[in-house]
Amino acid sequence: MSEHKEHQEDVKDQDAAAAQEAAAAQETNETADEKTAQSTNEELSTEDQLSAKDKQLEELKDKHLRLMAEFENFKRRSIREKMDMMKNAAKDTMTALLPVLDDFDRARKAADENDKGDLFAEGIGLVYKKLYNTLEQKGLKPMDTNGEDFDPELHEALTEVPAPSEEQKGKIIDTVEKGYWLNDKIIRHAKVVVGK
Repeated sequence: MSEHKEHQEDVKDQDAAAAQEAAAAQETNETADEKTAQSTNEELSTEDQLSAKDKQLEELKDKHLRLMAEFENFKRRSIREKMDMMKNAAKDTMTALLPVLDDFDRARKAADENDKGDLFAEGIGLVYKKLYNTLEQKGLKPMDTNGEDFDPELHEALTEVPAPSEEQKGKIIDTVEKGYWLNDKIIRHAKVVVGK
């Protein structure tokens, strides 16, 4: 009987050992399954990450293209606005000078009809004043040159003549063509005769 008990105990020990081995094998299988599942999840999450990155890249490319197109439109619009501004600046000046041109036409017609030179000269004087005032309103100012010291920044010397007096050496004796300022910027230098 004791052998039988020993044998039963051995069988129990073997069963227990087999159960432990089975449990260990099952644990190993579960761990392997978990690792496989985890690896699959990692692969899926890597694929998901790549997909998300690709989508983000496409969105950034689209945004970049839209910004570039918007910038090109801005450049075109700016150039067009500059050109319009330049055209309108000339238009304003021409519009301001049209009444003066009309006055010249009326003065010419009146001189042709009446054959009176004095009347024509008076009309030309009035038209000159009107033109001068119109240009002055736009910022035009003539340079005062006669008797002034010669300044190569402002004046263009056409010739030098002997000065009539000692005080007029280096000064402007005569102005051949007036110089003009437009809003404190020289638009035409005065052409002058300088005493030496």
